[in-house]
Parts: sequence; structure tokens; C-alpha cells
Amino acid sequence: MESPTEPTTKKNNNKPLGIRYIESIQKSSLSFKTYQVIVLLVTFFAYTSYHANRKTTSIVKQALDPQSLGVGPNLPWQRNSTFRDGWFPFDGPDGTAMLGDLDVAFLFVYAIGMYFSGHVGDRMDLRVFLTAGMLGTGLFTALFGVGYWANIHSFYYYLIVQMIAGLFQSTGWPSVVAVVGNWFGKKKRGLIMGIWNAHTSVGNITGSLVASILLKYGWGWSMVVPGILIAFSGMIVFLLLPVHPESVGGSKDEDEVLSPGKEDEVVNEPLLRSDREEESAVGFIEAWRIPGVAPFALCLFFAKLVAYTFLYWLPYYISHTAIDGRYLSNEESGNLSTLFDVGGVVGGILAGYISDQLDARAITAASFMYCVIPALYLYRSYGHISMTINIILMVITGMFVNGPYALITTAVSADLGTHSSLKGNSRALATVTAIIDGTGSIGAAVGPFITGYISAKSWNAVFVMLMGAALIAGLFLTRLVVTEVNGKIQESRSQGSSRPMSIDLEV
Repeated sequence: MESPTEPTTKKNNNKPLGIRYIESIQKSSLSFKTYQVIVLLVTFFAYTSYHANRKTTSIVKQALDPQSLGVGPNLPWQRNSTFRDGWFPFDGPDGTAMLGDLDVAFLFVYAIGMYFSGHVGDRMDLRVFLTAGMLGTGLFTALFGVGYWANIHSFYYYLIVQMIAGLFQSTGWPSVVAVVGNWFGKKKRGLIMGIWNAHTSVGNITGSLVASILLKYGWGWSMVVPGILIAFSGMIVFLLLPVHPESVGGSKDEDEVLSPGKEDEVVNEPLLRSDREEESAVGFIEAWRIPGVAPFALCLFFAKLVAYTFLYWLPYYISHTAIDGRYLSNEESGNLSTLFDVGGVVGGILAGYISDQLDARAITAASFMYCVIPALYLYRSYGHISMTINIILMVITGMFVNGPYALITTAVSADLGTHSSLKGNSRALATVTAIIDGTGSIGAAVGPFITGYISAKSWNAVFVMLMGAALIAGLFLTRLVVTEVNGKIQESRSQGSSRPMSIDLEV
């Protein structure tokens, strides 16, 4: 990369230990593209482990309170399961509400912690910050499971453990988006981050499968094993993750991802800033004032309300609903719910690709949110007819629900974190990401909390609430959509007016 001068030696000292070891073996520095691949892979598996830990609670809650499904002992798995008596105090008359309280406590602390995590993340080494968050998440996820062997029946123990786990979980998203944003410019960012964002769904699927498989050995294993896995992943992050190109001796000359010929966008990209020490981190209020941050943050509030209601309650809902006249078992409902996340992977990639092709993030996100409404209606109305119809409608619903959610939390956050108003300052990525996803996470807390209460009376009311939330999410982007549409119309007119001129010249 650079000649072995004193500055290069100083930069190499900032390289992660694992990178140094790899380069010592091959006796040469890694290429810029190799670093980009490492960043994508390490951050992908890091956030996969975050979501795997987050998903386990939705599986375990069926073992903690199996009788609260509302259909009595007629379910075969309730008659035969060793978990049919549940776990005090969650198997009492208030068990469902208590489980909802655990969800909202976790997500509320997660949302508040997100604001602080972004602020701190822009002011310290993201590799160390992310590692600490993963180790803490693993510890407190495991401590929840320890309650099984320690025979702990205090609701407040599980509540406190969940709240602290939520605080550590908040370190993940601002950190990984900021790191990926440091390494990738705006060209094809929607597609790249759309594919990369599959870690959310992969994590949900992994968490569901692992927790469901281990549940028969005791629900404690469903919490402890994912906790160990994320702690191990945290050590991989510490050893291998380069936070930004400058930390490994990179420079702007090696940026091969910026769009050529767009000189007005060059100042927006973090890779063009070689002297990070000269940049001061952007303040919280200043980040809110960046054009587009507030509407996308409010849109994500309602988008995540829908997404996280499915994340925490879909296995529960499936167990509660007879499909083709049959109630699924504990493990079967958990496994079936993973297909929602399969649709989410497709939706994230599709939304990213479409937004890149149209160069219109708001139009794409709003269109997907409006499509959520009929998808939810069809799933609720016809999902019970047969397993095949249920699977098809679940995948379609997952695609439309997770598409805009993935787009806003990845490409949109990275775009706004390198907005032209920042004049090249790249130290706003974590803060902007935290504001957008933190606001969305408040909605993520509200959705499961409300569902915990109204689902006991009517699942139709739950779906009406979700359809209303999807509508409001799309409406919050109306002004940005109008702006993008007007821009497209003007662009089309300018291209149309130039065509006759070229014809006259030829004549």
C-alpha cells in the first residue's frame, strides 16, 4: 500500500491482531477489496449473532407460558410436552402480560441505549465498542437461561437481565452500519447493503432454529447457547474487523466504489477523508437537522412496530391459529415462522436494488409500506386455509414488511450519515444511524407491548393495528416522495427537450 515510512508504521499499529497475523503469513498487505470482503463478512456474522440472541425469547416464551395460548389442553404438544406446566410466574393468569412486559422493557432500553451508543460510537474505536457490546449481550442472554438451572422464579430477575441485555444489544447496529459506511461509497450501496442486511433475517432464522431444537432439553439451553455464540463472534470482531481504511493504511486512491463522474457527491463520501483526526463528531441535535433524518426516523418507528410484532409474536400467533384444522407444535411453529424472514431477505435485496435503479429511496420505501396493508389482510384472512397458502402469504408479507425496514436502516442511514450538509465529515454515521434506528426501536417496543394485551381479546385487532401502522409509515415519507417524483419529472423533461435539439443538429 504505502512505503514503509513512519506514518505507515503508525497506521499498521492500529491494525487488528488477526489482520497483522494474516499479513505476516503471506508477507504482504491485503488488497483494498480483500479488506472490503472481510468487513462485509465479519459485520454480517456479528449482527447475525445479535439477532439470533434477540429472537430466542419469542421461542422460549412458549415454554414459559404454554397454557396462555388460549386453546387449552387440546393441543397435542400441550398434552405431551414437558413444558405444559410452564415456568412460574409466567404460567399464571398474567403470564402473557408479563412476557409482553419483558419484550417492551428490552426494546425500550434498547431504543434509549441506541441514542447513546451512536454518540459514543462516533467518539471511540468501533471495534472495541462492538466487541464489548457482543460480550455483554452474550453474558446477559446466558444469565436469562441460567434461571432455568438455578430455579429462579422472580419476575424481576428476568426483567432486569432483559433490560441490561437490551442496553448491550444497542451497541450493534450503529457500529456495523458505520463500519460498512466507512468502506463503501454511494454507488450500488442500496444493493450491497440490501444483500448484507440479510444478516437480520439469517439471525432470526438461526435463533429460531437453535432455540427450537434445544427447547426439548430445557429452555435454559435455548438462551445459554446463543449467548456463548455471540461472545465467540465478539472475539472474531476484535481480531479481524478494520473499522475504516485509514486504520490499515488505506487512502482515497484505493476507493473503487465511488460513482465516477459525480464530483458533487465526492465530498459526501467517508473514504475521501484521510485525516480523521481533524474531524469532530457531529452532535445529536445537529444530526436530527440533517434533511431527511426526521421523516425516515418517524417512518421507521411504524415500520419496526410492524416488523418486531412479527419478530416476537409470530411463533405465538401460529401456535394459536389452526392451519388446515391442525394446531402446530411448539417446535413446528418456531420453524415455520422462519419463512417470514426468508421473505425478509428477498425484500431487503429487492428494495435495495430498486432504490439503486430508481435513485429514489423514499419512493421505494413508501411503496413497500403501502403493499404491507393488503399483504397483512390476506395473511390474516386466508393463511389458515392450508399450509401451502400460509407459507406463500407469510413469505410475501415478510418481503414487504422487511424490505423498507432493511432499506432505511442500511442504505438510507449511510446516505444521510454522509450528507452534503456535513461537508465531508464522516463522523456522523453512527449518530445518524442511531437516531433513525433508535426512533424505530421505540416503535419496536410499542408494537409487541400492545400486542401482548390486545391479542388475548382479538387477533383481528392486532392486524388492524399493524395495517394502520404501515399506512402511517408510508405517509411520513409523502413529502420526500413528492420531491423525488418532481425530480424525476424534471429529469425526464430535460432529457426530452434535448432530443429534438440533437435531431436538428443532425439535419
